[in-house]
Amino acid sequence: MRLRRPGSTPGLRDRFAISRASVTVEPGHAGTLPMHHARQHAETKVRERRYRLAHEAARLIAESGIRDFHQAKLKAAARLGIHDDASLPRNSEIEEALREYQRLFQGEAQTSELRRRREAALRALEFFAGFDPRLVGPVLEGTADANSPVHLHLYTDDAESVPRFLDDHRIPAEPRSRRIRLDRERTIDASVWLFSAEDLSFDLTVLPHAALRQAPLSNIDEKPMRRASAAQLRALLVEEEVAGFEASS
Repeated sequence: MRLRRPGSTPGLRDRFAISRASVTVEPGHAGTLPMHHARQHAETKVRERRYRLAHEAARLIAESGIRDFHQAKLKAAARLGIHDDASLPRNSEIEEALREYQRLFQGEAQTSELRRRREAALRALEFFAGFDPRLVGPVLEGTADANSPVHLHLYTDDAESVPRFLDDHRIPAEPRSRRIRLDRERTIDASVWLFSAEDLSFDLTVLPHAALRQAPLSNIDEKPMRRASAAQLRALLVEEEVAGFEASS
């Protein structure tokens, strides 16, 4: 019989090495915790930067009259010295921050400007009734202020009929063009007409009549835009008036 030296049992060192390796790589052990906390910390910092950028962009929109959300977020990023794309907030986050800013800092002034524009929008919808008009944008969404134009969508298959109509009523208008996403697959360059009336700015986007069936996509959240006909806007104004009366009584 051959005697083996202590510790020379075959496979013992291999089993120890495997056991030791399993301790260092097994998920959930203490060695992985610092990485987990570092990831959580990084995610928290990104959320904080997104929040700061959204509110700075909202302030710029409210105070400086910037209408383009993308421009506002880039300007906010430059001001705060934040340059990583992951920290750029979504447009919907900026819109939410804008509502909060208006509620806290503009109050009755913003409410008054919004009401004035909605009432003017109703008259405009009635004036352009032959084009199946719809109110869209900040005036409908409730974020309009003293710098906001009234945005209308007009629907016709004869795009030249809109400038003819404006000319017939002696309304000087400035032509523009705007890219509109009809849906996730179709995009068109639509004619736009800008004019002033009642000391307010009006922005008319002319779309093909078939587009009346489904609202174009919003550049805020890429969902179909909220739209309102004259009847729907009239009902909204009545609701606001009733709510205001109940709040003051």
